[in-house]
Order: sequence, then structure tokens, then C-alpha cells
Amino acid sequence: MGSDDRLAYPEDGENPRDLTVAPFAIDACAVSNAAFAEFVDATGYVTEAESFGWSFVFGGLLPEDFPPTRGVATAPWWRQIYEADWRHPEGPGSGIADRQDHPTVHVSFNDASAYCGWAGKRLPTEAEWEFAGRGGLAGKAFPWGDEREPGGEHRMNVWQGSFPNTNSVDDGYYGTCPVDEFPPNGYGLHNVTGNVWEWTDDWFESPPAPRTGRVQKGGSYLCHASYCRRYRVAARQGNEPDSSAGNLGFRCAAGVPATG
Repeated sequence: MGSDDRLAYPEDGENPRDLTVAPFAIDACAVSNAAFAEFVDATGYVTEAESFGWSFVFGGLLPEDFPPTRGVATAPWWRQIYEADWRHPEGPGSGIADRQDHPTVHVSFNDASAYCGWAGKRLPTEAEWEFAGRGGLAGKAFPWGDEREPGGEHRMNVWQGSFPNTNSVDDGYYGTCPVDEFPPNGYGLHNVTGNVWEWTDDWFESPPAPRTGRVQKGGSYLCHASYCRRYRVAARQGNEPDSSAGNLGFRCAAGVPATG
């Protein structure tokens, strides 16, 4: 796992390394809004974004007449939106009625872990996620090979155009897409790269820096080569366990009982 891509981010700790993982199972798709709603209906669970009263939303998804809100100093396209949560991805007035098959977003590591526990599963480790995400291809940038768009074919949902102002939507989507929208990789997993970042169970460590949050993998619909080439299988970033945003979801994994 990992990469020696010269255009990668040294501070991310993508260094190539050999690891062995025990047999495991992993879901073909990220958890959808419909699936997360079943969990909430069954348990009454309240996400951390709902408890905090706000979450981060990409400004380009907000209506033109949306009231001014505070942005992130180093990434002004991220806006603090009150009442943004998994049911209301872009805050008040938005909903998921037409996005039942899209990945649930605005879920923290803690929210994702709670869902996994209810479903009798767990979050994958980073090594498990990357092993599964590669689909049997060793050392390739993407789940299908090294070309981002082989033969001009879009294989994932990422930003098309000039970020953050112009998105041509050549891949068909401005925001999230259905969890099974693009062809699966060699192991049957959909949307491993692009669409939404996915939580893993590992702490983010990039020596000599101290660990900072939990590892997220896969990139999202906002990734663009001009500022974030983290739509590659080896890419990684860290985020605090209670953080949430409109491009952050998860998929579940599980151990496989020994046989024989």
C-alpha cells in the first residue's frame, strides 16, 4: 500500500510499504441515505452534526440567495451552515427525498462507528480499505489503472473544470452521485475514489508529526488536480473523530471467522 507518486503530498505519509491483512469482508458501496435512515428510525440516533447544530457545506451547492455565512480561512469554499446534517445536506430547505441512493454525508467517525455497531459490522482499517479499493491491481493510482479517465471515460465523481468556481459536470454530477453509479473495481466495490471521503478505523499518523484524527480515504466530488489529488487509492488525510462535512461518508467492513 501507499505510493511514491512524485506529485503526492509528503506530509500525508503515503510512503510505500508491504502489509498483510487477515481475511475480511467489506461492503460494495458506501452507506446510503436510505440505509442510514433505517438505523436512525430503529435507534433514534442523533448525529454529532445535529447535536452541534451545524456542519460544513461546499458553498457552490448553496442557493445564490443563501444568507452570508462564515467560511474557513484557508478554504473559503467551505461554509459553516447551521442546521446542515445528513437529512439536510445543504442546510434548511434541502433534503434527501431524491437522494435515497446517494451516500449519507455529514456523518462523523463517531456516527459511522455507531451505525457499524448497530449493523453488526465495523469500519475498515486503512490497510483493509486500500487492499479492497485497489481491486487486485498492485501499485496503480486508481482502482482501474493509472489513467484517470481511460479513453475519455469517466470512472469516478470528481471536480471537472477550474476549482472552486467552474465545474463542467462532465462526469454527470455536481455534488454526490448514487453509491453504485460507476463500474465496480476488480473486487466489486463501487466509488472507492471520488464521490465521498470514507472514514477508516485507524489514527492518522505521518511522522514526525503527532497523530491527528482518524484516516479518511478515497477523495470526493470536490477533488481536483489543481489543489487535491487525493482521489487516488493511496491518498489519505486525517480528520477529528467528531468532524462532519457534506463530502464525508463511510462504508462498513467485518472480520471473517476462521474455518477449518
